[in-house]
Amino acid sequence: MEVDGTRDESLVNPELDINETKLHNSFRQKTWDETITKDSWMVFKVMAEFVDGYEKLAKIGPCVSIFGSARLQPESKYYQMAVEIAEKITKLGFGIITGGGPGIMEAGNKGAFNATGKSIGLNIDLPFEQHFNPYINKVYSMNFDYFFVRKVMFVKYSQGFIVMPGGFGTLDEFTEALTLIQTNKIGRFPIVLVGSEFWSGLLDWFKATLLKDGMISEKDLDLYRVVDTSDEAVAHIKAFYDKYSVNVNF
Repeated sequence: MEVDGTRDESLVNPELDINETKLHNSFRQKTWDETITKDSWMVFKVMAEFVDGYEKLAKIGPCVSIFGSARLQPESKYYQMAVEIAEKITKLGFGIITGGGPGIMEAGNKGAFNATGKSIGLNIDLPFEQHFNPYINKVYSMNFDYFFVRKVMFVKYSQGFIVMPGGFGTLDEFTEALTLIQTNKIGRFPIVLVGSEFWSGLLDWFKATLLKDGMISEKDLDLYRVVDTSDEAVAHIKAFYDKYSVNVNF
């Protein structure tokens, strides 16, 4: 559409208007009252999310987080594998934590639900794609505004990570866990990447670029295991805890 001879892109693409508004607001000189009011309320909101998360999750017992795409449908082989993995891990005595939404997250919660285990969903408010799936225990259903608070909950209350195929969010969660383990901020919990074909490009880049250029060390490549079946994924989690003689059963 043209207004006074000038094309108004915001009328054609509403997202452009939202993005431009956010961009301009970031550069706008704010008054002292605006800054104090907004920042102070944000601090309180962040604190409230942390407190709520800690209170609800403090006594859930050992858990494994399952990460993966929200866009994969139930007919996907990875969705079905995630259900199987969650069921089998639940039978070992673990609870299952997911992002609470559709796709792989739904599959993880469904597996835990099918095995009558603890099914935890840490949802995030998004303008698209995300909604609570029906397989979460209501007492462990949580909603977050901030990704970084949600990631703290994933890592703080997990003793293992299953990473299914996914997009940017999955990569963010995977590398968050990887970095915290690499830097000894958390214990060396098992990280399992499911789908060698899917992950091969990224892992080849780890070796050909990061390792070659000295940005990671050879031992960092041992921080994760790549598998292609649900049995292999569960076996790696079980072998890890058998090694340390940890009884995870509730």
